[in-house]
Amino acid sequence: MDVGLVGNRRYEGLQAILARMAREAPALGVRLVVERELDGLVPGALAGDLAAESLDVLMSLGGDGTLLRGARLACRHGIPILGINLGHVGFLASAGPEAGSQALERLARRAYTVESRLALEARLGTAEPLVAVNDVVVHKGGIARVIRLAVHVDGEPIGPYSADGIIVATPTGSTAYSMSAGGPIVAPSVDAIVVTAICPHTLAVRPLVLPATAQITIVPLEPVPGPDAELLVSLDGQVAARIAPHQELVVARAPRPVLLARLGEDSFFGRLSRKLQWGDLSDRKG
Repeated sequence: MDVGLVGNRRYEGLQAILARMAREAPALGVRLVVERELDGLVPGALAGDLAAESLDVLMSLGGDGTLLRGARLACRHGIPILGINLGHVGFLASAGPEAGSQALERLARRAYTVESRLALEARLGTAEPLVAVNDVVVHKGGIARVIRLAVHVDGEPIGPYSADGIIVATPTGSTAYSMSAGGPIVAPSVDAIVVTAICPHTLAVRPLVLPATAQITIVPLEPVPGPDAELLVSLDGQVAARIAPHQELVVARAPRPVLLARLGEDSFFGRLSRKLQWGDLSDRKG
C-alpha cells in the first residue's frame, strides 16, 4: 500500500510521529511518500509531488487546515484521506496524535470506514476549475466597505446582495465560516449547498439551502468599493484568486466527492457536542 503524508511542521510532536511511522511501515507493507514540505523529517521515506504519485490513501497530520489542503488533493485523485489531529479543535480529523501508529496499521489492513462528502468546483473565466471542501467565498480585500453581488441559481436571478461578501458552503463547511456568518448547520449526509451572506445590509437576506444539483453564479457589480480595493475568491480560506466586476464565478458540485477515512464510531453529532460544545451548559463542568 502506498500512503501519502501531508503535515504541518509547526506542530509539536510531528517529527516523532513520522519517525515512528517510518520504522513500522516496512513491516506493514506500506510505502510512505511525503510532500516536499516534510522532506527530511521521515527517514527513508520518498519525498516528492504527491499530485504526481499513484497513492492508495492520504494521511494528514496537523489541524483542520492541513486536512483541508490534503483533502483537495485526495478529492482530485479519488482516494480517501485520514486526519490525525495535532491542533486544537480538529473537527474533521478521525483521531488524535496518540493514534498515529495504530492509524497506519489500520490503513494497511483496510480496517476503516469511509464517509463520502460533497465537494465544490469553482470556475472563474477560462482558468482551471478549483476544488473546495468547505467553501467558496467572494469577499473584498484591503478595506472595509460593502460590495454588491448578483447571484443566480440555475440561471434564475435571486436578487442582488449588498454585503461584506458571500459564502457558498458544503455540508462539511456548514460548521466553518458559514456557521460563523449565521448559516445553518447541515448534517454531512444531506445533499445540499448553503449560500450565506457575510454581514448583509438588509434584514431581508437570509441563508439559502439549495439542492446539491444547483449551479450558483456570482457576479460582482459596480461600483467597486474604493480605487485600491480588490475583490477575491477564496477556497477553504487557503487558495485565492482575484475577480473583476461583471466577471462570472460559477460554483457547482465537484465531479468527485471527498472521502474521509474514519477509524472509530465517532458520529457527526458526537463531534458537535464534544468539539463545538453543542447544546446547553447544564452538563458542562468548569
